[in-house]
Order: sequence, then structure tokens, then C-alpha cells
Amino acid sequence: MKKHSALKISLIAVVCGILLGFIVVAITGRSPYHMFVALLRSMTGFNLMKPQQGVNVTFILNWFLEAMPIILTGLSVGFAYRTGLFNIGAEGQLMMGSLAAAIVALSVDLPTIPHLILCVLAAMLAGALWALVPGILKAYRNVNEVVICIMMNYTGMYFANLITRTFLEIDVNTNARTVAFPASATFSKVFPSIPSSFNWGFVVVAICVILYWFLIEKTTFGFGLRATGFNKESARFAGMKVEKNIVMSMGIAGAFAGAAGAIIVMGIFKYGRIFTMFDNYGFDGISVALVGAATAPGIVLSGFLFGLLKAANTNLQMFNIPKEISDLMQATIIYLVAIQYGIILLLDRWEKRKKKKEVLPVEGGASE
Repeated sequence: MKKHSALKISLIAVVCGILLGFIVVAITGRSPYHMFVALLRSMTGFNLMKPQQGVNVTFILNWFLEAMPIILTGLSVGFAYRTGLFNIGAEGQLMMGSLAAAIVALSVDLPTIPHLILCVLAAMLAGALWALVPGILKAYRNVNEVVICIMMNYTGMYFANLITRTFLEIDVNTNARTVAFPASATFSKVFPSIPSSFNWGFVVVAICVILYWFLIEKTTFGFGLRATGFNKESARFAGMKVEKNIVMSMGIAGAFAGAAGAIIVMGIFKYGRIFTMFDNYGFDGISVALVGAATAPGIVLSGFLFGLLKAANTNLQMFNIPKEISDLMQATIIYLVAIQYGIILLLDRWEKRKKKKEVLPVEGGASE
């Protein structure tokens, strides 16, 4: 499948998903214009209903804040996908990253910059180690990584809660979280005067995006991983260590998910969490990776799109539009992208028939 074809299908899916949202809003008796106003305000901070208020930057920053973790989980799923694996375990890897960041934040005393770096690196290492389990089983026992990843999501949640309650200091007022992190282990707000939690964790996101692009597109190591994903036996015949590549692919994918856990716990909550359910950032990452065609620019743009739909929920509810409309648009986009191979197959057949019809008159004229 050509890269431009995947991009074309993703754009079609996005347009169709948003249009369906407008149609459903109209059918239920609500105003599509209000929905447009809500989406525009979430993206630009400008309220069409009250233009005299100007631009409210808080909405833009909240949009970016929503996009940050799902871009990282999108990188996690996308990296594995580009190397022939399906990492559905980003949720568990994210929780292990959150746990590792909390442990380092509460048990190590360092100046701000070294403390932040150590927390993020610990989170990435924890996510990578957690992802190595399905990677090793896939590489050496040919166990389906999807099944193992699903089980390890639940294992990760309960294991993180066990370690948190056993070894970390719990806040006695809530009994549902740790005590607050020291200031040296938290990402401060980029704009302290603006009521948004958008923080310096975006630097981690930017570094990870560049690292993803460089590893996949510009290194022989990345080429070897992609070659393994395309055809394991051909890669083995070319002298590549297939089993090692599979394990490394899952490890790197887990590291990106672990980084997502770090920026969430250090930038938004600023305390260690006791999980009662999944946040679904890992599962959102699957959607982001598929819509973004598993490329670095595509994942970033897709992450911003899904972040916008999440950030728009509050504005939608202000106009009595259920937040489920946002979920409907996301689901539609995912479904259309999921069947993109069938759509591309139909488009290819249509193009072949069109070319065949164009060639036949030319051949007939030449014979005469």
C-alpha cells in the first residue's frame, strides 16, 4: 500500500467522522452550528457566540494538554506496528511508567533538572521492561503478543497498586493516592498566569517524536527492525537477528508508553496514583497510530485531532450536546481507517478498470 493512499484514507475517515457527528447532532434536534462553535472554541479559543471576548488561550493549552499523552502512546503503538507487531499493551506500560516515576519522585532527593530527567528515564525503563515480556514470548515462543499484552494491562494495574500501597507514602486524607511529589519532581506550568495545566512535559513529547522519526527513518537499526516486520525469514536470510529485533521493538515501544505515564503523573496529577480503572490513553494510542499511518508527522497530527475531540467535551456540554458525540466521531474515524485496506483495494480495482478502458481505444486505433 502506498503511503499517499494511507494518508488519503485517513483524511477521508476524519472528514466522514466529523460530518457524521454534525448529522447526528442535527437529527437529535440540536444545533450543528453550536457544535461547530464548540469545536472552534476548543481549537482556537475564539467564541463565535461572543466575539467581543477575543481569544481565550486556556482552551488552546487544554487542547495541547489532552494531546500530549496520546501522542506518546500513539508513538508506542506505531513503533511496534512499523516493525510488524501490535502493541495493545500501552495502557499497562503507561501505568508502570507512572509507578516508576512516582517511586523516583518520592524516594530520591535531587535538584530539579536531574530529578525530572531521572523520573522520566525511570518511567521509560519501566515501560520498556514491562513490554519485554510479550516481546520475548513472541520472539522465542511465537506467542501472540496481543493476548499477552491484554493480560499484562490488568496485571500492570494491580501490580502498580500493590507496590504503591506497600512501599510509597499514602495520603491519609484520601487513602487513594500518594502524598504530593516534591516540586523538583513535577513539571511546572509553562504559563503560570493562565488557568491551564499545560506543562513542560511537552518537551518530553517533542524529544520522543524526534527520536521515533530518527530511529525508524534514518538509522540502519530502524531499517533492520522494519525489515524484520516486513518478512522475518527474509531478514533472517540477510543475516539480521530476528528474535533480538522483535524484543527490541517491543522494548522501545514500551519506553514511549512509559514516558506517557511520566508526563501524566508528574505534570497533571503531581502525585502517585492508585488506579481503579484504565485511563484509556493506551487504547487511544492505537487509534492515533492507525489514523496517523504509524509515521511521526501523522501520529502528531492524529494526536492533536483526538486531543481536540477530547478537549471539546466541556464546550459541547455547554450547548447541551452530549459528550458521546465526540466518542461517536472518534469511533467512526477508527472504523473507517480499520477497513482502509478494503477501501484501497476497491479504489485500485476502479483505477485499473479506468486505465483499461483508456488503453483499449488506443490499441484499436493503432490496429486500423
